[in-house]
Amino acid sequence: MKKKFFADETGFYRQIFKLVLPIVIQNLLSAAVSSADIVMLNYVGQSSISAVSLASQYANILFMVYYGLGTGATMLCAQYFGKGDMHAIEVVEGIALRFSIVISLAFASVALLIPELMMKVFTNDQELIVLGASYLRFMSITYLCWGITEVYLSVLRSIGRVTVSMALNILAFSLNILLNAVFIFGLFGAPKLGVMGVAIATATSRIVELACCFLVSFFSKDIKLNFRFMFIRNKLLFQDFVKLSLPALGNDVSWGVAFSTYSIIIGHLGSDAVAANSFVIVVRNFGTILCFGIASAGGILLGKVIGENRLEAAKEDAKKLMKLTILSGALGGLLILAVTPFVLRYATLSETAMHYLKYMLLINTYYVMGAAVNTTLIAGVFRAGGDSRFGFVCDTIDMWCYAVPLGFIAAFVFKLPVMWVYFLLCTDEFVKWPWVLKHYRSEKWLNNITRDNLFEEKALQ
Repeated sequence: MKKKFFADETGFYRQIFKLVLPIVIQNLLSAAVSSADIVMLNYVGQSSISAVSLASQYANILFMVYYGLGTGATMLCAQYFGKGDMHAIEVVEGIALRFSIVISLAFASVALLIPELMMKVFTNDQELIVLGASYLRFMSITYLCWGITEVYLSVLRSIGRVTVSMALNILAFSLNILLNAVFIFGLFGAPKLGVMGVAIATATSRIVELACCFLVSFFSKDIKLNFRFMFIRNKLLFQDFVKLSLPALGNDVSWGVAFSTYSIIIGHLGSDAVAANSFVIVVRNFGTILCFGIASAGGILLGKVIGENRLEAAKEDAKKLMKLTILSGALGGLLILAVTPFVLRYATLSETAMHYLKYMLLINTYYVMGAAVNTTLIAGVFRAGGDSRFGFVCDTIDMWCYAVPLGFIAAFVFKLPVMWVYFLLCTDEFVKWPWVLKHYRSEKWLNNITRDNLFEEKALQ
């Protein structure tokens, strides 16, 4: 008899935390890099902080693209891993790489050729445009490296090898922080480069991370980073990947662009609001680390259980996952509340920006609860069961029919104060709660999406 995972609650929680810990460490280091950028640029000037924060919104959008592609790969790979079909995992990896490389090259071309135009979307401040454009142009050369790395690490995580992914991220993030300090402050005889120092540090760390992925692949007995996988044809798997990935990709991009639109709105409310929001983003990232880690780990484990065709066990595991999510959301809010006095003490901003910062942080103490529940269900539970369409529809309606129009109307029609605009923007997560929870209880998300006879002749054509 095949060994069953999660035979009891203790087993489930043990498996969850075994995966959550490395994922949380990765997310923590990622947040630490963003924090290091802001903290170090704090000593350069408010304009540098604002420029990097706005330019980084494009990286956030691109990350959403990679996350969407990775999600499609994860949904399929996790279930086929439960099924024991490693060849199917290789084919899925190749399909994801195909999409990722094309998108990365297109995005890199735009950032290289018209970075000034990209910055003008966010701000009219000429100083911020110049600083941000130089950052984007230099970063363009690294997007291809980033896209390949994210696909390979997503596949590794989908089969439970989160420790390897964590180790690579630790190396890359540590190098990023070190080089930030070197090139921002001119340590060890290096020039003081300010914003460009951040770009050089990030670019170098991404190149090193990709090189390490090839090294891991070389020593791996099964999951390789092999570009030959891109040329394996399998009609059924391609159809399944597109069917699952496109809604997930659309979901993540739609949400990411909308969230960046918040920055556009805030960007046109003045540099003080932009600078304050730059610090808030960093702090909020720390507050949501555990929530997002639980969502990722839960999706991997549920996908494996569903691939084993143990649907009743998957239902029970999803309930336990929700309990953890609520707890993690509450802890995230308390963390933001706890660090607020320290942020206010050490931030070097104008008086107006400091006022914004204080109340923006307060708003985020409850905002993370909404984000925790929705992320776990939409990006974790639903996608584990092959349901990526609901999240796409729900988030698109919520962000583009409610939150973004509300923000524009509040800011530019009624010309409400900055804090009122920010508060209204931060209601988006709670507005969609009724529909998300209703879909969860319906169990329509619970599906085994694996196929048999994948590699018969008709499936390969």
